Amino acid sequence: MTNDNKPRVVLLGLGAMGTALAQAWLHAGYPLTVWNRTASRAEPLRALGADVAATAAEAVAAGTLIVTCLMDDASVGDALAGADLVGRDLVDLTTGTPNEADARAVWARDRGARFLSGGIMSSPSMVGVPEAGGYVFYSGSRELLDQHESALAAVLGVRYTGSRPGSAALYDIALLSAMYGMFAGVSHAFALVREEEMPLKEFSGLLTSWLTAMLTSNDTVADQLDSGDYTRDVQANLGMLVSGFRTFEVAAREQDVDFRLLAPYLELLEERLGQGYSDEGTAGAIGLLAKSA
Repeated sequence: MTNDNKPRVVLLGLGAMGTALAQAWLHAGYPLTVWNRTASRAEPLRALGADVAATAAEAVAAGTLIVTCLMDDASVGDALAGADLVGRDLVDLTTGTPNEADARAVWARDRGARFLSGGIMSSPSMVGVPEAGGYVFYSGSRELLDQHESALAAVLGVRYTGSRPGSAALYDIALLSAMYGMFAGVSHAFALVREEEMPLKEFSGLLTSWLTAMLTSNDTVADQLDSGDYTRDVQANLGMLVSGFRTFEVAAREQDVDFRLLAPYLELLEERLGQGYSDEGTAGAIGLLAKSA
């Protein structure tokens, strides 16, 4: 049942994430209008109480808070091409790049709308489940966020990253990049031990606890980058790390495991070591990735 005191949410896009958002808003009592290019995907939501619009323009006309959760940035422009955005608040949860979000903010402003970009740090199953810990990075109009924070927080946690529209996408991609880097290391680890006696489920537990313990080093790296002193609180210096890493390469060869997932990181550390920074940890190598550094 909807609450008349809650603002109507207009949601464009009913993929897995969009559908989860729609269900959570309905469950939280928000009046909801939905649109999807494939109209049949909206029918289950109609049964739950959502209003279904025949076109994106019709959906936009139904409310002030417009949320897009579409395939890509181009699809946002296509969907809203015929919509009147004057006086609307556009919250774009579509996955894209920082520069795309910056450009979309200008596009929205030129059409009379305020703009907020979002980067979703959640799977669909976490939406509407506060204890699951999912949240959305938001950036752009702080005034828009302040006005609609209750509605947005009804489905996922809210974390504001700054006034630059593209910053939410940047933090989203930064976290996901770290995740995929971790997945690469996990894949290599399983490849090394896949035929050994220890059950892989037991190894998985050891791997999880080890990675969890090692994550505390993130704060040390942040402190080193902030201070500019890359030797501060170093537990293993670059000379030791590179030497050990080269052993990993030999061990992989012995186990008939391709080293391709870890080789680029070893090359990066070797380059920094070759510049004469043997007493540093890994923080100094970050500057080699940042081309403007």
